[in-house]
Amino acid sequence: MGAYAHAQNGRGGGEGAQCACALPVPAPPPLPVPGASAARRAPGGAGGTRLGVRGQSPAMFRALLPARCLTRCPPPRPPPRPPPPRRGLRSRAGAGALPLWGRVAVAAGAAAAVGAGWLYLREERERRRRARRRAELRALALGQGDFGLLDQEGRRRSKADFRGQWVLLYFGFTHCPDICPEELGKLSRAVALLEREPGLPPVQPLFITVDPERDDVAALGRYVRDFHPRLLGLTGSPEEVRAAGSAYRVYASAGPKDEDGDYLVDHTVVIYLLGPDGLFLDYYGRSKTDVQIAQSVRRHMETYEPLLD
Repeated sequence: MGAYAHAQNGRGGGEGAQCACALPVPAPPPLPVPGASAARRAPGGAGGTRLGVRGQSPAMFRALLPARCLTRCPPPRPPPRPPPPRRGLRSRAGAGALPLWGRVAVAAGAAAAVGAGWLYLREERERRRRARRRAELRALALGQGDFGLLDQEGRRRSKADFRGQWVLLYFGFTHCPDICPEELGKLSRAVALLEREPGLPPVQPLFITVDPERDDVAALGRYVRDFHPRLLGLTGSPEEVRAAGSAYRVYASAGPKDEDGDYLVDHTVVIYLLGPDGLFLDYYGRSKTDVQIAQSVRRHMETYEPLLD
């Protein structure tokens, strides 16, 4: 009965089946006492099978076990080890981790460093651009030399009269139907915008004719009164006017005369910015507005360096 139960427990092999070798093995019967009967009746009554007990050993009972139970059961597997703690701010049991305000401070510091680097690069690019522009203007050096012309009051004016002043200069003629009035009006508004800003040096508006045959002193006087009150008009002999225009590389050419003796003059349509040294600093075409011109003049005032030492 014990061997049969042992064999039944050894079957199955599924989960929960107990290894047969783990069951208790029945102890061998005691050795016979001298003088006792050589055989005994096995348990189970009179109909049981008689088994001899002389010389029996535990190996006899092991023979009744299944073959797979004669092997040694493998030792139980050790429990898995917990994973090692991750290195970093959170691996120190919470005590060493940065709080929220600390993380915010770190992020703010990184953003500030990136912003400072961007500002530095932008300023460096602007500085290099100004240096290149200054070198180009020094090589060009427009406006060198002197001129002698008459203003609308008949007074003799030379370039030295405007040294130390910022000047917005336009070349045109009084019989111009549309372009010259538009550009002089824009120039006058830009000067008015700059006059509203305290702390900026004054800007002198200046108009030089390219048509000295018709634009005498009286004609200039009548013409400039329609624009800025400080606008100066300059004229002179054809040779004097041509020399003044050549110093700034101004193109001017009179067209054919009509039956009334009237004509137009084809010329450069540009507003020049002259620095306090009398040299060309910048120019503004027809696409520039009075606001843009005023902003550009202000920037030049803030970053001005003489072109010639």
